[in-house]
Amino acid sequence: MDSTANYEVKDMKLAEAGLKNIAWAETQMGALLKIRERFAKEKPLKGTKIGIALHPTKETAVLVRTLIAGGAEVAICACNPLSTQDDVAAALAKEGVKIWAYKGETKEDYYKYLNKIIEFGPNYTLDDGCDLFSEIHEKHKDLLKNIIAGAEETTTGVIRLKAMEKDGALKVPVIAVNDNKTKHLLDNYYGTGQSTLDGIVRATNILLAGKTIVVLGYGSCGKGVALRARGMGANVIVTEINHFKALQAKLDGFRVMPMSEAVVEGDIYITVTGNKHVIRMEHIKNMKNYSILANSGHFDLEIDYKAIQENAKSVKEIRPLVEEFTFSNGKKIVTLGNCRLVNLAMAEGHPSEVMSTSFCGQALAAEYAVKNKGKMPIKVITLPEEIDDEIAKIQLEAVGVKIDTLTKEQKEYLANWHEGT
Repeated sequence: MDSTANYEVKDMKLAEAGLKNIAWAETQMGALLKIRERFAKEKPLKGTKIGIALHPTKETAVLVRTLIAGGAEVAICACNPLSTQDDVAAALAKEGVKIWAYKGETKEDYYKYLNKIIEFGPNYTLDDGCDLFSEIHEKHKDLLKNIIAGAEETTTGVIRLKAMEKDGALKVPVIAVNDNKTKHLLDNYYGTGQSTLDGIVRATNILLAGKTIVVLGYGSCGKGVALRARGMGANVIVTEINHFKALQAKLDGFRVMPMSEAVVEGDIYITVTGNKHVIRMEHIKNMKNYSILANSGHFDLEIDYKAIQENAKSVKEIRPLVEEFTFSNGKKIVTLGNCRLVNLAMAEGHPSEVMSTSFCGQALAAEYAVKNKGKMPIKVITLPEEIDDEIAKIQLEAVGVKIDTLTKEQKEYLANWHEGT
């Protein structure tokens, strides 16, 4: 491990490779670079200290560079013990960014690094999963008076934040960037679908065609996973607890059933719910031999990994982070990435292009918060629709797509209720 007062990363010799990977990501993140260009001129984040708990990937590095270009001082740690790309972490450290992260963090290091961000004294937080934000609220309440706002990247974090708001525990405004259409309808849907299957294939090299894949949860992430799995030739079963989402899955052509029925059919199980213990020992006992379990729903609680460890007779790592658990009846179950995010533990996360719109949202959320300091309600809020639309506009420009505009007559028609049949 290489460390100074301003960073702790696995190996600084990886920095050159990290810089190349960041450069590659930037070739596909034109919309975010457009915002960076404006930020560099206007410095809307000048004087802002941004504390970040995100996946330290090449795409996140492009966001960090954009925030710095806008005048911010940045410190970053990982929001998941297995999601850091060590070459990227080294590259950011080489560029002078305060960063504490490495792939395979112990629980102790994870929280030590989270507290490094807190010691940095941020006045704006950027979270993926709400760990940084909740840690400040629970253990460092003295910092809250200086925090303009927070921002949350993912569904799981928004769920936690809404629970905080309901309990009256929320003390500063927080922007649910995940709720941007240019985030959850793109990143969650297209990104999670592709990167989840990428992680599973890289980890196992199995053939997906002909396999029965059970997708637990049919939100934006589940929809993307189910669509991509079907595209690879898999037979897809969806499990849900929400009536409307279950109906959507049925009308989208997928088989829908309770988990108690799906467990006897599945070859691969993918959790994308944002909830706890959606795969439990009662399910595992009825699964096929060599069923594969993968999580793409942020925290490692979706699959009861602890119960698997406690109930297994033996375990062996058959490939990196691919564990084969053997139970007393001889059945074997395979888990990927310690049941943490399979797309980051076993692959590189979402493609850069889809992360561009997500991180445009994060960059513009920070600008919005600074410009509206003291004016935002203390609740979970979403960005104005015109900001979301602007992100879509600059992304279309980045990929060279033009669209139509309304004529004067059409604008008048849409604004007038008198004209009918």
